[in-house]
Amino acid sequence: MKDYIYERVLEIANYIYETKATVRQAAKVFGVSKSTVHKDVTKRLQKIDKNLDDKVRNVLDYNKSERHYRGGEATRKKYLNM
Repeated sequence: MKDYIYERVLEIANYIYETKATVRQAAKVFGVSKSTVHKDVTKRLQKIDKNLDDKVRNVLDYNKSERHYRGGEATRKKYLNM
């Protein structure tokens, strides 16, 4: 793995863990695609730091369990503004 990828994976993983950010939010902050962030924190991070991988996985699982609430809230706001 190239050095810049290794560093990016750790930076993104730490950002997600510390801020409880979603994949979309992390992608926006780091200027990469959601696919790249997802691959970094699900596949590459396992090989680099298993402990951090477990922590980030918990955040991602929580975000996934909450996403239907966020979508409903976005729809509600959309129709309130019409």
